[in-house]
This record gives sequence, structure tokens and C-alpha cells, in this order.
Amino acid sequence: MKVAVIDYGMGNLRSVSKALEHVAPDAEVLVTSDAKVVAAADRVVFPGQGAMPDCMREMDNRGLRPAILAAARDRPFLGICIGLQMLFDTSEEGDTRGLGIFPGKVRRFAVSGSAQGQATRLKVPHMGWNQVCQKIQHPLWAGVEDAARFYFVHSYYASPAAGNLIAGETDYGMFFTCAVARDNIFAVQFHPEKSHTSGLRLLANFISWKP
Repeated sequence: MKVAVIDYGMGNLRSVSKALEHVAPDAEVLVTSDAKVVAAADRVVFPGQGAMPDCMREMDNRGLRPAILAAARDRPFLGICIGLQMLFDTSEEGDTRGLGIFPGKVRRFAVSGSAQGQATRLKVPHMGWNQVCQKIQHPLWAGVEDAARFYFVHSYYASPAAGNLIAGETDYGMFFTCAVARDNIFAVQFHPEKSHTSGLRLLANFISWKP
């Protein structure tokens, strides 16, 4: 099995690739910016860090858009962090157009008050561990407890136009969408590669997933 981790120059992908190698020792994990390698992969992981305008620009500079769109149509596809946000129509960050795979907009947190169980005022970016409430049954949640904690670092969140896309939510002064799913695509705002046992289980589920 070949697993392509898409590299468009935004973020350190070593932790993603090492986590995948850990849960899939027999797979060939390829960190790549080559569209032909992405096209030949059996599974595709689309991570990212940084600002949405920069991510979209660098993706297109490397000629990766067609390969990403093709993978999102026909193979197990996992988006992580900005890799979730880029799947939507637009983002408030730089008024940027995304890939338009999912209908909806990426919005900036405008937090006032406190999250449930927290007495201090919340900060942006949302950084650290938080609970993920599973909204649907999905093979990638198998063996992951509802309300398990995952690691987040972000200032923007996806607001899907279709409620049936929502696979998970997190409370940060408001409930926001932190996971989406449709057909062969699953995407998360948090970082499973930095989320210890629950994150590794999700990645292992992705490797064995047969959508």
C-alpha cells in the first residue's frame, strides 16, 4: 500500500509521516509534492499549517490541485488542520477561495465568554487539548471514545453549509465543527499525529478504511 502525504511547503510533515509509519509499518509512506506520486497512491493524506492564502498559493504553484481533486473523488482521503479548511468554498482568512469540495465557509473565532467548565476568558488561537464530540458513527471513530481529547492549533474553523457533513464538534466558547465526512473523505481540524493514543487509533482506522 502506498500512502501519499501531500507536501506543498506549508508545515513540518515529519510528525504526520512518522505517525503513519507507526500505525502502518507495512505501508510505503511517501511525503511528496509530485502530482504523479499523489495520483498513483492508494490513500492520500492532506495536512497543512499556516495561513490559508499561502497554502492555496503554494499548492497551485506546485501543480497539485488536479491530483488533490482527483484523490478526493476516488480514494480514501484524510484532511488535517488546514487540509480540512482548504476543502471548503471560501475562507475569511484573506477572503480566500478554497477547493470547493464541500459547501461552506471557514470563519475566524470571535470568542467571548468561556467554554463549558472553564472560568477564564478564551484566547485565539485555540491551542491545546480539547474534547471531540462524535456526531455520527464512522469507521474512523472506531475504538475512539466519544469526547476523547485531541490536540488543536488554529484560529479559524469550518462552517459547513450542509449539516450532514459534520462528523465531530468541539466546544470552545461555542460548538464548532472539528471533523467532516462524506463518502471517501474524512477531515479533521485537530492534529491526530500529535494526539497520542486516540490520534494514532484514528490514523490506523484510516489505513484500514474501505469506503
